[in-house]
Amino acid sequence: MKYSIKKQFGMIFIGLMSATILLCWFINSTFLGRYYIENKKQVLKNAYTTVNRAFSAGKILTEEFDIQLQKLIEKYNISLIVLDTDSQMLITSRNDQETMSKRLWDNFFHDFESEDETVILEKGENYTIQRIMDPRTKTEYIEMWGMFDNGNIYLFRTALEGIRDSVAIANRFLAYVGIAAVIISAAVILIVAGKVTEPILELAEISERMAGLDFEAKYCGNSRTEIALLGHNINELSNTLEKTICELKTANNELQKDIEKKNEIDGMRKEFLSNVSHELKTPIALIQGYAEGLKEGISDDAESREFYCDVIVDEASKMNNMVKKLLTLNQLEFGNDVVAMERFDIAALVSNYIQSAEILAKQKGIRVRLEETAPVYVWADEFKTEEVFTNYFSNAINHASGQKVIDVKLTKMEHKVRVSVFNTGEPIPEESLPHIWEKFYKVDKARTREYGGSGVGLSIVKAIMESMNQDYGVTNYDNGVEFWFELETN
Repeated sequence: MKYSIKKQFGMIFIGLMSATILLCWFINSTFLGRYYIENKKQVLKNAYTTVNRAFSAGKILTEEFDIQLQKLIEKYNISLIVLDTDSQMLITSRNDQETMSKRLWDNFFHDFESEDETVILEKGENYTIQRIMDPRTKTEYIEMWGMFDNGNIYLFRTALEGIRDSVAIANRFLAYVGIAAVIISAAVILIVAGKVTEPILELAEISERMAGLDFEAKYCGNSRTEIALLGHNINELSNTLEKTICELKTANNELQKDIEKKNEIDGMRKEFLSNVSHELKTPIALIQGYAEGLKEGISDDAESREFYCDVIVDEASKMNNMVKKLLTLNQLEFGNDVVAMERFDIAALVSNYIQSAEILAKQKGIRVRLEETAPVYVWADEFKTEEVFTNYFSNAINHASGQKVIDVKLTKMEHKVRVSVFNTGEPIPEESLPHIWEKFYKVDKARTREYGGSGVGLSIVKAIMESMNQDYGVTNYDNGVEFWFELETN
């Protein structure tokens, strides 16, 4: 990262520190000397006030004033001399009384050795403050001279102590301290900036992974800073995005399923119409042919007319039965039929149906055997279960041959019961076994036509059992075929 926040923080801080130090250097160089001189002027004024008050109060010779004056002299490094009008010395602070006395009289009479070395700083009614250069010692002084209220004259002065050298030393010291401060502060700010930018870089990485739909990355900081708050908000955003994308994918999947189902339904509808047209073509043609024969009087005898009418009635009955089965199958396949799960006795259902179909079995010379069994309660749709058993039993009656025996069994298993219908006769060809559950598939078309079969019954069985999520199947034996289905008992 060429222009990282860490580097920007460092450069901004170093720039501010450097600018602050340069500003301090400029202020020192420009104003420190003036401030120093103003401070010295005020010291001299304070000394004047102290001595003038002592004269006015008559305390000039007291020990108290002497102590006060000594403190003033030592604290501010002041030299002073006070003379009366007869040039008699009243107060002095140093041994060079002659030099101080001469300076005092020189000031009064303007007898300066170097006029150009004196700069008047301030002038009042009873005082003059000036800056001078001592020609002998080459030392700069601030002097205050004038007259007290009682007529005594005075001279106060204090050395400037090389103000220019002091400013230079202060600036050098400031430079050394400033450079050290900049270096140390830069190191500190880089470390601090690193601590600040570390979670920001972590958040950047997390956001980049989020952009790639990777929502496993989470911010783990637990501080109370704004960055931590941002991190937790990004976590919430990540969770929300993940949830939303999951919902969108689910919705898209459901939409895809709906599209596939619609296409499947459209295909099934076309297939249904095609199969219905094909299956109804033969009985309609027969009905039409025999009806036209009756109309045209092809056969005049009553027996032939009766035969023609029987054929028409039989074919119409077959058509009606096939249409009913097709409508039932259509409802099942299109999901329009609701499965009503209930608890009932499957043994009673099987026994009752066999009793009702006993006459039909006797007409065809078929012996039906049902093992006596206690009540067996199952969970299923009773109406649809009866439809399954009806199709199995009808299929067995239509295909029973040889010994013409139908065996119905209820076999209890763990949590289930198997209902099987076996009929003696020819086994189903192996090549036909995978297709017998398909709509309109007929193993023996001629025989199916003979008993009025439509090839839809087993398709109805398949649709019903799959709607209840239960197993079903067929087993070939040497002497016959067994169809079976299973139901849950608890």
